[in-house]
Amino acid sequence: MKTTTRVVVIGGGVVGCSVLYHLTKLGWSDVMLLERSELTSGSTWHAAGGFHTLNGDTNMAALQGYTIHLYKELEEITGMSCGLHHVGGLTLADNSDRFDMLLAERAKHRYMGLETEVVGPEEIARIAPIVNLDGIRGALYDPLDGHLDPSGTTHAYARAARMGGATIETHCMVKQTNQRPDGTWDVVTDKGTVHAEHVVNAGGLWAREVGAMAGVNFPLHPMEHQYLVTDDLPEIYERGTEHPHVIDPGGESYLRQEGRGLCIGFYEQPCRPWAVDGTPWDFGHELLPDDFDKIGDSIEFAYKRFPILERAGVKTVIHGPFTFAPDGNPMVGPVPGMRNYWSACGVMAGFSQGGGVGLTLAQWMIEGEAERDVSALDVARFGDWITPGYTRPKVIENYRTRFSVSYPNEELPAARPNRTTPIYDIFDNMGAVWGQQYGLEVVNYFATEGEPRYETPSFRRSNAFDATAREVKSVREGVGINEVHNFGKYMVTGAGARGWLDWIMAGRIPKQGRVSLTPMLAPSGRLIGDFTISCLGPERFQLTASYGAQAYHMRWFQQHQEADVTVENISDKLTGFQIAGPRAREVLAACTRDDVASMRFMDVREMTVGMSTVRVQRLSYTGDLGYEIYCDPMDQRQLWNVLWDAGKPHGMRPFGMRAMMSLRLDRFFGAWLREFSPDYTAAETGLDRLIDFSKDVDFIGKPAAIEEQKTPPKRQLVAFFVEAEDADVQAYEPVWIDGKVEGFCTSGGYSHHLGQSVALALIPRGRVVDGLEAEIEILGKRCPARLVTQSPFDPEGVRMRG
Repeated sequence: MKTTTRVVVIGGGVVGCSVLYHLTKLGWSDVMLLERSELTSGSTWHAAGGFHTLNGDTNMAALQGYTIHLYKELEEITGMSCGLHHVGGLTLADNSDRFDMLLAERAKHRYMGLETEVVGPEEIARIAPIVNLDGIRGALYDPLDGHLDPSGTTHAYARAARMGGATIETHCMVKQTNQRPDGTWDVVTDKGTVHAEHVVNAGGLWAREVGAMAGVNFPLHPMEHQYLVTDDLPEIYERGTEHPHVIDPGGESYLRQEGRGLCIGFYEQPCRPWAVDGTPWDFGHELLPDDFDKIGDSIEFAYKRFPILERAGVKTVIHGPFTFAPDGNPMVGPVPGMRNYWSACGVMAGFSQGGGVGLTLAQWMIEGEAERDVSALDVARFGDWITPGYTRPKVIENYRTRFSVSYPNEELPAARPNRTTPIYDIFDNMGAVWGQQYGLEVVNYFATEGEPRYETPSFRRSNAFDATAREVKSVREGVGINEVHNFGKYMVTGAGARGWLDWIMAGRIPKQGRVSLTPMLAPSGRLIGDFTISCLGPERFQLTASYGAQAYHMRWFQQHQEADVTVENISDKLTGFQIAGPRAREVLAACTRDDVASMRFMDVREMTVGMSTVRVQRLSYTGDLGYEIYCDPMDQRQLWNVLWDAGKPHGMRPFGMRAMMSLRLDRFFGAWLREFSPDYTAAETGLDRLIDFSKDVDFIGKPAAIEEQKTPPKRQLVAFFVEAEDADVQAYEPVWIDGKVEGFCTSGGYSHHLGQSVALALIPRGRVVDGLEAEIEILGKRCPARLVTQSPFDPEGVRMRG
């Protein structure tokens, strides 16, 4: 066995073999895979082998599309068969909400170039005659859906990797992963030790155990999953063509042809987690005992939807475990806080996603970044606060809702509330309707007496509409207050702090007592951060960004950290409030003896407010006069009392994130992972106005940003006023110009202050002209839209800056 290699991939399932192949495809041949048993041991060998492109996240859908198209290439490279069956597939909708979801997904697919279509009952009967159409509104048809041979496909990946120079060692069990001081790894096996530059955890069912060897807690959990294969059915084998896939979300089932019969699997409600205290090392090619009681209700529902099943005997029962992350997406990328340790775990849909996961990880390792935004599968989307006690109920919830309608405004309840601030009970008693971000409870809006304390999940305007309007009105006409706990916050200190920030940030680094806004760029010029920088002293800076991106941003800081700079994540060590609106200055002045009147826009100062020493910044995401007031969490309740008492004479109201996201539309402000994401560049989104091209520093991404100055990108972020009815833009709706799809929406919503539905979108730069007439497709309907280059609300920023 080799004793040195560039990369060790641990795990010989479809994901591990895909990673190995893609590393060789991108040019690294000195790579090695270690498998404790045979290839496909674990979940791969007993997988149903289905694949599809449908995914609520467009980047995940694109990766799934890449995976599906890759299989023919694998067959050509290796001469091996993947057992491909491109039979097409239907996802059924049995109510209006499911149908809205399919309409929304079809709209996304238009600009992605996917050839899906929404079909009615008559077409469903033609495509899949075994479906009972009672109650069916329609379906989404995808011609790419199909299934394959799991074992053959995995071995094809393995052969292609070997052809590229990779080594595979089976029956080689990893015992330890020990890191050397230089960041390389000793991978200790029962056949000897391998010294590697990089380690990839593709452990599947054993990913938790493999991670623990390196001191990493992976928030994963295996779930029992069961599917059945029927005896031969004449209606199936006499068709002449293979029956397509059918997903019936209402019945929590998926169905496809298997030989001369049918295969049907279930995501049942009375589900069970498996191996709660760890996956046994001697488990591999075994199955779990049959358990028809667990899927009894699902089978009964399936008999109604597919009556043919009542006449079919059961030939085979497959009952085995699959590993899930809390949100059901893969966990991929460099593990935060570790050097040269990579994750390729939690890929429960391995034959839909495995190829895309392998490509993404190989690009990340070799080229420094993936070609598209991978936020939905980045291992850094989970923080170090996640425990097994949190993971298990979230995984169970995800399994149960796998086929449920996924609403844009839905807040799932499992493992909540988990993390709260000191004033949680105060806001809760005021009628707070809670959401969560990165495990933290965040107010969405406040219900008044008589209103329900929950938001109705919907693709259309919800019951939060009126409450949001109240809160927006209070900010625009008086003063509102909300927490600033859901900002990511970092303290950068040291003799080299200013120089380091000048290098890692593209914008201007402010002078002491001032604040600046800046993008943070990847070498490619794509956005990886949207930051506020506050200079608190010659060697002391506070950075503020998205709360949910903490581990992502800290990983980047640590990968680029220098010896004379210290970066500390203080996101939960600093909390406080934002006050915003035309009366905000009067409220703050009533709480302090400091000179509030002289504080300019983008100033930062330390003040005494009430009994607390706080940090005050004059800026606001609401686009109005506003102040961010940061304090120690121990001081937050006292600070609340002071601000609330001072605000009462001015009609102060608390407001939540629903109002905040409406207020930002008044000024066409973008948001992280909506308008600003690693999919886009600064020049595409308008953030290039914040880049300091004059500074004498070769900041990260500078060459790419300069090139975009010379040759502007083809698309540009713009705003539209939309003639919407009862539903507003969420994201990725196509923009039709002169009868063709020319762009897509990044986000939108209803501006209560303007009384107007607003959409932010990327369209061709050459089409950008004030007043451009277009159409935006919302839930299957093309709504007239007009391009607006300047918002009618405070266009000169007088209220915010004055």
